[in-house]
Amino acid sequence: MATITGIPQVDLSQFVKGDASQQAAFVEALGKAFTEIGFVGVVNHGIPKELIKKFFEASERFFAQDLEVKDKYEVKNGAGQRGYCSFGREHAKQSDVGDLKEFYQFGQELPEGHELKEVYMDNIYTDELPEFNKTARELYQAFEASGAHLLEAIAIFLGLDRNYFNPHIEGGNSILRAIHYPPITQEPKSAIRSEEHEDINLITLLVGASADGLQVRPLGQDWIDVKALGDGIVINVGDMLQRLTNNKLKSTTHRVVNPPRELWDTSRISIPFFLHPRSDMDLTCLEDCVTEETPLQYEPITAGDYLDERLREIGLKK
Repeated sequence: MATITGIPQVDLSQFVKGDASQQAAFVEALGKAFTEIGFVGVVNHGIPKELIKKFFEASERFFAQDLEVKDKYEVKNGAGQRGYCSFGREHAKQSDVGDLKEFYQFGQELPEGHELKEVYMDNIYTDELPEFNKTARELYQAFEASGAHLLEAIAIFLGLDRNYFNPHIEGGNSILRAIHYPPITQEPKSAIRSEEHEDINLITLLVGASADGLQVRPLGQDWIDVKALGDGIVINVGDMLQRLTNNKLKSTTHRVVNPPRELWDTSRISIPFFLHPRSDMDLTCLEDCVTEETPLQYEPITAGDYLDERLREIGLKK
């Protein structure tokens, strides 16, 4: 039984396979969650359970390797966008203390002749673990498909054409990240596994982590523990979507806290998919989201320029 605790829950199959009334109910429930909390749990999301399991296992094998092996796949000037990113390199934008994590990232792959083929970095594939590479490609495509359905529902909720996001996310700059939070071996210097932050992208799709720790803090509220049980996934609004909607949809602060001291010897792996649009998407606030009650909050910017700005803030780009 898939269950997500701490946040509202919706069933994506009602939107993908349901009748008109079921689709309308899904859109309303999703929109309510994203305007009030910014997070929602999704069941029947269409991402194969076995594929998720295989990628978790392959990720565990990659991170269990010696550091000298993992370091082969770190691109020092790649802003952490492909391959391995070493422990403590990334930090929250308001902090100079590195998060207690290492990660590996896979990005968009496009066919020869595609207009964006030369824009993106090539993915970095490991020699030691071909299954890590293969399952990453398959999982990336599954996340893209589910994310497209969710954005279609969001477009309907916002009163846009239901296909509004499609041209912006086709060949988009999305990232699949495997994160490893190693066992804690000494008293952390004010650091936690992942300091409080907001995501940069349109939406994030997060499959259940191998251990607890995710907390969400809606505006004006205390921290809420979020747990994904079974094969449910957690979806949250990113800053790009918040910006586009002039704060109508909420990009909510969240973090991954350290486990109790008696569990410091345990590790944690999580798999987020950061759904990004193409870099040329205009993030100018939608006209219908700007009113006398909700005046304009943001200056125009493209998704690419905004991503560049944020990567510098979190220490991945110099």
